[in-house]
Amino acid sequence: MNQPTSFISLALKGMAMGIAEVIPGVSGGTIAFITGIYEKLLNTIKAFSPSLVKTFKQEGVSGFWLAINGTFLVTLLIGMGVGVVVGVFGVTHLLETYPEMLWAFFFGLIISSAIFIGKQVLKWGLSEIIALLVGTAFAYYITVASPAQGNEALWFVFLSGAIAISALILPGISGSFILLIMGMYSFIIPTVKNALTTFDSESLMIVGVFAAGCLLGLMTFSRVLSWTFKNYKSPTLALLTGFMLGSLNKLWPWRNVISTRVNSKGETVPFIEESVLPAAYQGDPQLVGVLIAMLIGFLSVFIVERLGRKLND
Repeated sequence: MNQPTSFISLALKGMAMGIAEVIPGVSGGTIAFITGIYEKLLNTIKAFSPSLVKTFKQEGVSGFWLAINGTFLVTLLIGMGVGVVVGVFGVTHLLETYPEMLWAFFFGLIISSAIFIGKQVLKWGLSEIIALLVGTAFAYYITVASPAQGNEALWFVFLSGAIAISALILPGISGSFILLIMGMYSFIIPTVKNALTTFDSESLMIVGVFAAGCLLGLMTFSRVLSWTFKNYKSPTLALLTGFMLGSLNKLWPWRNVISTRVNSKGETVPFIEESVLPAAYQGDPQLVGVLIAMLIGFLSVFIVERLGRKLND
């Protein structure tokens, strides 16, 4: 990474990952995979271990920076930070204003992403088919599971960060949706927004505890995934493909609200939803606009993948 275009390209990939992580049902890991930085990201996260202390003592700052792939990591994190801010303030507005078309865009994106990842499987044997089915069933179950009641205690905030961030590196499973299932989405997202706008000390502390949980989750889970990629690459890819296929239910653009809840701002928002056909949708299905958005989402993966390959050459 010694050219300005490489820095910009990586920062934009990080930004896309950050935006994806704010949206329930969309995974930053999906973006990492289709932009070609997935395994590099896993190995970079895995580099964080107690052995870094020895590296720092023996080789100094330059050796430490090289060991953690510092330029790659910092550039990506800067992009992700910008993406999270854009997602919290921008994409959430679009979800409130144009929900059907935005969900359709992501529905198309995830379909093409599943095709893209599935094509990376070198052979489809029994173990790959089983992994695909297990991944699909597990992700689908997450989309239909009833959200739990949240807990605002700091230990639970830490735990939710550790669990939700694991989904960051799992294509098809959204960290935001994990937070939703744990009942923490309506607490964490407004708290992050409040911390960014008011710098309230209590909000900043909660965000700090959540970030610490995220750090632990990343360091632990990245090692597990890196090991499975090294020893069982095809079944792992098949499992990730299944995760993406199973998550499609959450991204279906036409969903009727079965029950609602009151969020932390006192607003009534959907709690449990049911996927339906356009004719049964309780609202304007916007069929033409939704189908166009779905097509754009589908094509965007292959466009991004091609651009990423050109920038990496």
